[in-house]
Amino acid sequence: MTDNALPKVTEMPPWWLSLPEDFYSQSDGTELDGESPLQVYGTAAVDRVLRTALGSAISASLLPKLLLNPSALADERRFMDFYAGLAAQRDVTKVFKTPPQVDVKAVQTPRWAGWRKKVPTLQLSFDSPFEPLNPDMVDRYLSHQRNRRAQVQYWSHPEGSRPTLIFVHGVVASDYEFNSRFFSLPWFYERGYDIALFTIPFHGQRAGRLSLFSGQGLFSDGFAQMTEGMLQSICDLRVLVDFLERRGAPHIGISGLSLGGYLSALLAAVEPRLAFCIPNSPLVAPVDTIRSWQPTHEIMELIERRSGFSAMDLRRGMAIHSPLSYQPLLDPEKVMIIGGAGDRFTPPRFVRLLHGHWPDSHLHWFPGNHVIHLGRQEYLKLMLSFMDSHCQGQTLQQRAQA
Repeated sequence: MTDNALPKVTEMPPWWLSLPEDFYSQSDGTELDGESPLQVYGTAAVDRVLRTALGSAISASLLPKLLLNPSALADERRFMDFYAGLAAQRDVTKVFKTPPQVDVKAVQTPRWAGWRKKVPTLQLSFDSPFEPLNPDMVDRYLSHQRNRRAQVQYWSHPEGSRPTLIFVHGVVASDYEFNSRFFSLPWFYERGYDIALFTIPFHGQRAGRLSLFSGQGLFSDGFAQMTEGMLQSICDLRVLVDFLERRGAPHIGISGLSLGGYLSALLAAVEPRLAFCIPNSPLVAPVDTIRSWQPTHEIMELIERRSGFSAMDLRRGMAIHSPLSYQPLLDPEKVMIIGGAGDRFTPPRFVRLLHGHWPDSHLHWFPGNHVIHLGRQEYLKLMLSFMDSHCQGQTLQQRAQA
């Protein structure tokens, strides 16, 4: 399918206006509900407990900033108006500036990870060239010194650069070892792919020294900081793509879970060099998503009662970094979306929103929730086949020659 065949986002009503106000509370369902009811509804119950725990951590991080400081809340409303004005233009070039070339430091680190052979591993780091979009946020955002140093763990093949899978973790879950095991990344490596595990701003080594959990800084300074964090993620991911290209990677694709899935889809609206994009259980509309959680739902209602700053105002402002707001740069056949039928962090109705943004993109459901991926082996095999098909069979040939 050519770009001309894709629906033009700018010719359609903005999604943040056309999406029903009560979308967060609408019912969910997939074809797996009838086929595997125990797996779907059982895992959904587990998700509700886990999302309440995460919602409590996020709420505790936001409370001091937004509810105990009236002037900060007034600033947030002003900042969201700024972002909303740019989002309404739906011009990706005005929001996501092309980053300059930067020096990437690569340090060799030993890695065994339970494998039979040693894997050549580099810890990449570079000074993020990101400058906050909102001029009123520059000093505040850049004061987080550790966050200004981007971090990536890179597994390379000694024979030379291969097609590369960039993997982006979810909120809180930034540990390299956890992600490599949960998503069987060694399995993809052994089948011919280099692997680059990207660290989202304010997570892992980018977190402040006093952070109570990985990623807290993304929420602790308000919605504007969260917004700039999403924009910085895309800037730093594009620097990583530049580095991989210079190193000789013949094809580069991206996948990620939850917030990582959100950023994967967003990069596909910004970066034309991707060979494939595989968002897994992706966050799609952050404001509407957390309105279905507890206690974040009550926190947002309390903010509106105290200030008149509504969830719809926030949805409009944070649309600046939603993949739904921009014309996709990838043809639908290069996108494979994976969703859990029992997922209640990013429920199926949100996954369908993203699928609808890429008409004819591939959609696969598994009978599990956000963290219990029943049927994972099936979708991993589908991912590998999908990736191979968009890397011109290079990894298939390499496996045949091994």
